[in-house]
Order: sequence, then C-alpha cells, then structure tokens
Amino acid sequence: MKRLAGGLVFGTAALSVVLFVGCANTPPTPDWQLNAKSTLERSVQAYLQGNSRVAAVEFAASRTALARTGRADLLARAELTRCAANVASLVFEPCIGYAPLAADAGEPQRAYNDYLQGALQPADVALLPEQHRALAAAKPSLESLRTMSDPLAQLVAAAVLLQTGRAEPGVIDIAVTTSSAQGWSRPLLAWLNAQLMRVQAAGEVGQAEQLQRRIARVLETAPAR
Repeated sequence: MKRLAGGLVFGTAALSVVLFVGCANTPPTPDWQLNAKSTLERSVQAYLQGNSRVAAVEFAASRTALARTGRADLLARAELTRCAANVASLVFEPCIGYAPLAADAGEPQRAYNDYLQGALQPADVALLPEQHRALAAAKPSLESLRTMSDPLAQLVAAAVLLQTGRAEPGVIDIAVTTSSAQGWSRPLLAWLNAQLMRVQAAGEVGQAEQLQRRIARVLETAPAR
C-alpha cells in the first residue's frame, strides 16, 4: 500500500503492522484500524500545515479508535507521533498525553519520548526507530541528516540536534528547505525564525531583511489556528 508523502515519524510507522493487515487472502481490516491510521495522518498533516483546530479533531477521532483496543502501546505511539510534530516545529515541551501511558507502553516508547525531550541515554539508542539511530548514536553529520528520506523524521532529528546543542548552522538550513518543500507552514515559520535569529546575531542585515519578508509571505497564507 502506498505511504503518504511525509510519512509519520513514529506512530503510524509503528502502528502499520496492526493497521495495514487487510490484504489479499486475509480477513478484512477492521474499521477501527483504518480509521485510526487515516485520522492520525490527517491530524499530523493539519498540524504541520498550521491548522490546530482540524488537527485536534482528527487526533481525537484517532485516539478514540485506538482506545477501543485497550492497548497502551498503540495509544502511546499515537501520542508520541503528535509530540514529534510539535518537536519538528520547535515546540519543546513534555509529551503530556504520553505520560499517563508510560508505565504500560513499553521500552521503545519510553526511549522515543526521551529522545524527543533531548534526554536519551546512550544505552537506549538501539530502541529508537531505525532512521534516528545514526544521528542519536554518533557525532551528527549534515550528510546523514540531509539524506534522511522521511521529511518529518528529518525535521524531528534536526530539532533534537538543536535542542541538545549539537546543531551546526547547516542543520537549520536543511530544516527550512524541507519544511518549505512539504508546504508545512508551522515548522517552516519556526525554523525561519531560528534562521533569522542566527543571521541577526551575526549582523547580516541584508539576509535578516530577506528572511523577514519570507516570514511575512508565509504568515499571509497561514490558516487560522
């Protein structure tokens, strides 16, 4: 089955074993699985596009579908996916929805939450989703970040590098390029402002003015939040 552009960092990738089982020679996929995956994807996309209202409605629908299973791991993955979108947009705060599920969610979920918080322990790198392990385990390289195939995972990795003080200047440039290419106004504005702060600190007046004009253009088209 086709994966949507900007596939999700953790939640739907990890849920896919459960949510993508309705193929030939197998029983039909239960509606809750299809609904949970599609609404979670729409929620994250709406959030990245700057539409908080739609994001909240879609996430609530996804969470309701998952809650019917009683499985803390699935609920935790959904909550962590939403928190990953926050981190990609440089919103660094505790993953509140994950906290009540932590005791029953499992070690991979705990490690990913720690990663999003910039507090991952070296011993837990192997528990992360595969695309994040290289940058979490070793001295990060711009090439490793640039070649990440999942744009949302790339933004999350860039944000974690920034949060932990390991981001070279080029990290911000990569995140701006990726956000712009995906049409994701929320992270784009966040990363453009990070870029603006950097050039202002360097006294680069011309570049700062250019960035301010670009930010203004993005703000003109941003949906109501």
